Amino acid sequence: MPGPAAAIVLAGGRGHRLGDVDKPELADRDGRTLLDRVLAAVSGALVVVVGPPRSLAPGILSVREHPPGGGPAAAVAVGCLALSASSSPQSQLPPDALVAVLAADLPYVTAGTVDRLCAALDSDPTAHGALLIDSSGRRQLLVGVWRQGALLAAVLQRESWYGASVKELLAPIRVVESLALGDEFVDIDTPDDLRRWRER
Repeated sequence: MPGPAAAIVLAGGRGHRLGDVDKPELADRDGRTLLDRVLAAVSGALVVVVGPPRSLAPGILSVREHPPGGGPAAAVAVGCLALSASSSPQSQLPPDALVAVLAADLPYVTAGTVDRLCAALDSDPTAHGALLIDSSGRRQLLVGVWRQGALLAAVLQRESWYGASVKELLAPIRVVESLALGDEFVDIDTPDDLRRWRER
């Protein structure tokens, strides 16, 4: 089945436990950054990257929450609003369009991950979102696919999502869950996480 029509990639914040580095720009032994990997997972979609200014491929939108540092909920909100504002009348995303929301520190998320989430969402007509879960049932809130209309409605509940949690933002949306395969659920938070990724 086709992948998402659009994607919001969260590429802000600092890696405090990694020495305040810019995590999305961390690279593996081949020089491929975390951001590169996540962008490859949504290749072909209309993509908005939320975070500080970066060198991005043509066609990728770049926005930043205001004020900066508002947290992931604020980043999802500004990314969703940017998608709505950027669409011309001819290319307006319909309410049922699928929008992936991914953090930029997920080295094992692939196009296959995103496609499985799209398929899971399409298989449940009562759901408006799909989230990755680990073997214990814990949700990875920043690996998901959402119906554009439901995500935008959730964002518009409040004027500002600064400092709010992603869980609170997404709470009104009914989701279907998809079990992670391998290390898809793993993000890079600590020096050990970074070492293991670079040694693979």
